[in-house]
Amino acid sequence: MPRRASRVLAAALLGVALALGGPLVAAGAAADPVTNLTPPSVSGTPAYQSRLTADPGTWSDPAATYAYQWRRDGRAISGATGRTYAARLADIGHDVAVRVTATGSGGSGTAVSDAVRVRRATLVVQQRPGISGTRRYLHTLTVRRADWKQSVDGRRYQWLRDGRPIAGATRATYRLGHLDVGHRISVRETARKQGFASRSTTSSRTQAIGHRVPLRRTVYYHVETRGRITTSLADFKRLANDSLNDPRGWRVTGTAFRQVRSGGAMTLVLAEASRVPRFSPECSAQWSCRVGRYVVINQKRWKYASPAWNEHGGSLRGYRHMVVNHETGHWLGHRHRSCPRRGALAPVMQQQSKSLQGCRFNSFPTKAEWTTPRFG
Repeated sequence: MPRRASRVLAAALLGVALALGGPLVAAGAAADPVTNLTPPSVSGTPAYQSRLTADPGTWSDPAATYAYQWRRDGRAISGATGRTYAARLADIGHDVAVRVTATGSGGSGTAVSDAVRVRRATLVVQQRPGISGTRRYLHTLTVRRADWKQSVDGRRYQWLRDGRPIAGATRATYRLGHLDVGHRISVRETARKQGFASRSTTSSRTQAIGHRVPLRRTVYYHVETRGRITTSLADFKRLANDSLNDPRGWRVTGTAFRQVRSGGAMTLVLAEASRVPRFSPECSAQWSCRVGRYVVINQKRWKYASPAWNEHGGSLRGYRHMVVNHETGHWLGHRHRSCPRRGALAPVMQQQSKSLQGCRFNSFPTKAEWTTPRFG
């Protein structure tokens, strides 16, 4: 073909190409679409109010720009389009992930991170609770509230004896009872706040709780028997000593009792019923008695209580407390008392073995009896 004709043909082909949309280019020169190489991820603590941060991952176009959409259980969260996201109340117990849209010269692509399960936040205690009040029987202890970093919505309490919960002791105050004497008391505070897991913190334990008053005197006594004994003498000694030193008993006056092998100021006697009258004409085979240094417990009553006591449903242990405290009360100088009013607790010096006189069972000295006339 002549050279001129070739130039004309080339020009014509160029014109056609331009008419069809531009210059001719090689197929491999077209821009590639944006694709995800490593998936997005979420960092941060997945808990209420904690800030989560999205890492977009890596993409085929290093110059790509990124847009974010946070999702809860696969659905978009309104307004959550930043790289960071503070977990909300509605997220607790749900899965949160982020969808990243990368836009480059070749278009855009999307990828979604693995989801994280959002939990409740953790309350932070800055100071444990404390306890104020006198550490003695019948006194009241009060909680000094714990200091929390967050402003909490509510608090509840549980008092503990030697680390174990005390039944029903769930107020901010606690009145010390006889079971607390000799043991250590603490209190557990549990705080709650919306969006946070409830958390508990416990005070230090007190020193051992003391009796109502400090020890003022110790009465030494020994145990004897009279007649044929058909009950356990070892149990009698143990239970009688428990009654004598119970915080509710004469120990409430500051008087303690200690058993010795012989001698002492008082003799505690377990006597066969028929032998009781031998101590004095005023004593009866039906009842217990006190004569001089002798505190005499009728074995029949020790084993079976009395008809009047049983008729009203009193316990045998309650009767044993009562009869030991009653006869020991005579040794301490107390006389008999009567029921003060119907429905009241019977004085321990009332003859409850015979009749309650309208009063209620009571095995220990009432407040009006918290004296020891023998010692002034």
